[in-house]
Amino acid sequence: MTIDGVDESARTSSRVSRTAAGWGCTQPGRYHDQLPPDVKRKSWLNPRMLWLSRNDMLARISDPVPVERARWVAGLTDEDLTVDLSDRGDDLSILLMGDTGEGDESQYALVTPLAAAAPGKAFLLICSDVLYPIGDVNDYENKFYRPYARLAVPIYAVPGNHDWYDSLHAFMYHFCGLTEQRASAAAAFKGTPKPPLAAAVRAGVRRWLWRKPAIPDEVVIAAMRAHRGQPAQHQPVTQPGPYYVIDTAQLRLICIDTGIEGDLDQAQGSWLLRVSRDPRPKVLVSGKPLYVDGSCRPCPIAGAPEGYRTVLEVVDDPAFRYVAAIGGDIHNYQRYPVRTGDRVVQHIVSGGGGAFMHATHQIPPIDPQVVPGVTEDDFRCYPLRRDSLAAYSRVLQGIVRKAGVRAPALSPDRAARYLSATRGRAPLSTRPVDAGQELTQRDRIMARSVLLLGQGRAFHKWFSPFYDWDTPPFFKHFLVLDVRQDGLTVTCHGVTGCGEHELEPPVEDRVEIRWR
Repeated sequence: MTIDGVDESARTSSRVSRTAAGWGCTQPGRYHDQLPPDVKRKSWLNPRMLWLSRNDMLARISDPVPVERARWVAGLTDEDLTVDLSDRGDDLSILLMGDTGEGDESQYALVTPLAAAAPGKAFLLICSDVLYPIGDVNDYENKFYRPYARLAVPIYAVPGNHDWYDSLHAFMYHFCGLTEQRASAAAAFKGTPKPPLAAAVRAGVRRWLWRKPAIPDEVVIAAMRAHRGQPAQHQPVTQPGPYYVIDTAQLRLICIDTGIEGDLDQAQGSWLLRVSRDPRPKVLVSGKPLYVDGSCRPCPIAGAPEGYRTVLEVVDDPAFRYVAAIGGDIHNYQRYPVRTGDRVVQHIVSGGGGAFMHATHQIPPIDPQVVPGVTEDDFRCYPLRRDSLAAYSRVLQGIVRKAGVRAPALSPDRAARYLSATRGRAPLSTRPVDAGQELTQRDRIMARSVLLLGQGRAFHKWFSPFYDWDTPPFFKHFLVLDVRQDGLTVTCHGVTGCGEHELEPPVEDRVEIRWR
C-alpha cells in the first residue's frame, strides 16, 4: 500500500501518523549516552558567538571567497577534481545529509539511525555546513569525528557558508589533507587588473576585521582522528577540493561550492559546464538549494560562461541530463518536482542533519508560476507545517513561562486547523485531525505570536536559531540514494529522537527517478 509516495507496508510516516512524527514519544533514543561528557550548550543569542561569526557579514562588504577558492584549486585539472568510484558496480547506495555539526542532542540523535542504515552504503555525503558556528580546525572532535565514529563508511562533504568563515582552512585540512593553500595570490591571479578604489577600500576593511583561521593542534587532531580509525572509514581517494565530481558507473554527482554568498565564480562555472557534458545522468549537490521555501534561488555564475548566467540554467538544460538537485543550508526537508520542458527535475532541500530546525510553517502555498509545474499537492516537506508550528509554539511557551506568563502550546491538530483556516496551508487530508481539537482563543493568540515573529525570509536567519530545542521530536532527517542501471530512488528518513524509531526511522518521502 502506498500513501503519498510512502510505502506503508514498510513503516509509517508523519503524513499519516501522529506517532511517527514523534509526538507522544514513549522513550527518548540513546543519544544521551553518546553525547560527549564535556559538551557545551550553545546559544545563538551569545554576543561572543555572533562576533566569532562576523565573517558572514564582512563577506557582504567584500567577498573573499572567489580569490581564496582559486588558491585552493590552483593547478588542479578536471581529472584531479574527480573521485572515480565507477568500478563499484551498477548498483550503489549513498547516504546524504546536510547542516550537521552543532555537537548537541539534535546532531547525536542521528547517530544510531545512520549507523543502522550504513551497512552496504558506499559513503556519506554531507552537503553544507559540516561545523557550527565557525568551522574551527580544532573543533571537529565532538561535531564530526566522535558522532560518526560508528559510521563504517567514508565521508565526503560540500562546504557551506559556515565552513567558509575561516577561509575554508579547517574544511580543506580535514577533508582534503591540506595544511596550507596550494598557490599564492600572486601565482593564482597574475595579471589581475587592479580593483576600483571603492572596492579596494571595502576589501581593506574586510581584511582588517576578518577572523583569521586557527592553527591546527596536531596532538588534539590526532586524538580526534582516532575516533574514525577503521579501514572502512578511510577515504578511498582523498577529497580533491571544495568542488569536485563523484563518478559511479551509472550516475555522476556534481558537487559545487557556493561559498558564503551563494554563487559561483567564473572558473568554477566553466568547470561546471565541462563536467556536465559527461553523458551519464547527474545529480547536483550544492551548499544551497535552487528551489526553497516556495521560491527560486538560481545561484548566479560570475561572467556567465558560454552564456549560462546561473546554475539553474545548467540544470535545466536537457543536454546535461540532470535528474535532481540537492542542496543544504535550510534546516528541513523539501522536495519540488519541477517541470522543465518535457522533463521533471527533482529539487530537494536536505539540511536536517543535526543543526537547529528551520520552520516549514512559514512556507507559503506553492505557486506553479514561481516553481514551474509544482502545486501544493506535488510539494513535500518534513516536518509537516502543522508539526513545525506546534513545535515552535512549544518552545515559545517555555520562553514566556520564564517571564511568568501562562500560555498553551499548540497541539499538531490545532496547528493544522489554524493553518488551514487562516493561510490555506496544511490541508487536513494530509493526516487525520482529531475532531475534538477545536481552536480556542488562546490557541489563536499562540499561533499568531509564533507566526508574527517569523514574517518573511528574515525568519530563517534571525529567528529560527533562537527556537532550538533538545528533546524529541527533533524532525531531523537523512537521505538514501539507491542507484541502479535504470534509475535512482531517493528516500527521506525522518529522525525524531524517539527510541522506537532509532533502528527503523519513518520513511517521510520516496521518489523514483527513471532514466531508462
